[in-house]
Amino acid sequence: MADQINDITMQARQGSVAAIIQVLNEELATVGVRIRAVFSDGVLQLLCEAADFEHLEQSHLVEQIKQILEAISPHNIRRVKINSRIVQEQQLLWLEEISRDSENQLLWSQQITLARPNIFKQLADYFQTKKSQKSQPIQLPLSQTVYPTEVQKQNQFQMGIMGGFFMSLLMLTLGVQVNKWINFSNLTQRSVSENIVSQSPSTPINNSQNTEVSSKEAFYQAVRLAQEAVANGKNAKSSQEWLAIAGKWQQAAELMASVSPDYSRYDVAVNRAELYQKNSDIAKKQAEKS
Repeated sequence: MADQINDITMQARQGSVAAIIQVLNEELATVGVRIRAVFSDGVLQLLCEAADFEHLEQSHLVEQIKQILEAISPHNIRRVKINSRIVQEQQLLWLEEISRDSENQLLWSQQITLARPNIFKQLADYFQTKKSQKSQPIQLPLSQTVYPTEVQKQNQFQMGIMGGFFMSLLMLTLGVQVNKWINFSNLTQRSVSENIVSQSPSTPINNSQNTEVSSKEAFYQAVRLAQEAVANGKNAKSSQEWLAIAGKWQQAAELMASVSPDYSRYDVAVNRAELYQKNSDIAKKQAEKS
């Protein structure tokens, strides 16, 4: 089992999207999030789905996925776009679906850039890759003969050059890091003393947090109602069905309008409130025709 896990991790590090999906799903299974992925135009597109929006809290989920991917450090993958929505039926062309109607399909989306691994991790990955590779027999022309002692000398010479290069690079990097640590320590001491003086009372902060939580709940509830209205509109025929859809759009618009200006996605909420209100009016007109 350990060999299988290491093999999957190695495949993910080499850039295998299937292996990356498996690693992410195993890591996020405990929080009820399912991952789909596709590599398109130099960007790893991820779709995160869960049964309710509480499991798709943006800041925590983005940070968790970023840590997992940076630990893997997949080859040639640096840009990642994380999309989220309430779980839906299987869609083979989900990327086209959310690209065509992202406003109503997604709860949120965010693009991140993975940090490159430091020199110590690069060295560890290099030696792990070399260790996992199977030894191959040396193929030589019939006219050449290399005795075991000569092969060993050649291998030792090559390893010596490689080891010297990495040791020089390691010492250089270590010197730079030590210098940064010294400067950072001095800067941190000054910052701590300044922050102690400039801290504000706790009561306004708590009020701001409560406002953000209520606005976030209203925002995601409005998105959920909009998704239900879109799904119901695909099969609606009678006047009563269209009136019910219009009511959902109206409720979603009112929820978006209730979002506080202090909320991080306030601009999006204003635009969606206007859009949802227009959709409600369209559904009412459709009810009159039915």
